Amino acid sequence: MKLERTINYNFAWLVLVALVNVAFLLVFFLLLSSNFILQQGISVSMPFSRFTLGPQTNQQIISITGGAVPAIYFRDQRVTLEQLGPLLDAAKREGQSIIIKADRSTSYETVADVTNAALEHGITAVALAAASPR
Repeated sequence: MKLERTINYNFAWLVLVALVNVAFLLVFFLLLSSNFILQQGISVSMPFSRFTLGPQTNQQIISITGGAVPAIYFRDQRVTLEQLGPLLDAAKREGQSIIIKADRSTSYETVADVTNAALEHGITAVALAAASPR
């Protein structure tokens, strides 16, 4: 005697549900991991330091790239040293501290000019970013 099923199961739905689940997990992971990028598109190779400060609250980052003509970035915009003054005045009104993230090949004079500009515009909390040794 041959037995037959009365209900036919379609196992394609099981595979489809698993694939949709994996796709949602992948999208969720990519969305969460994209928030950890501080500044997109500005590559800076910082010098090393064994000393670190604690987390800074309410900070703005000024990035200085190296090379023959260094570029200064503030709030994801390329600015000149003259344009930086009014932007620093706005940051002072908001009570923000400044972190200078300079490339290791940037001249000391450029870093000092940006630091002096921040101090001249009344920002008292200015820090230099450095990479920790590994």
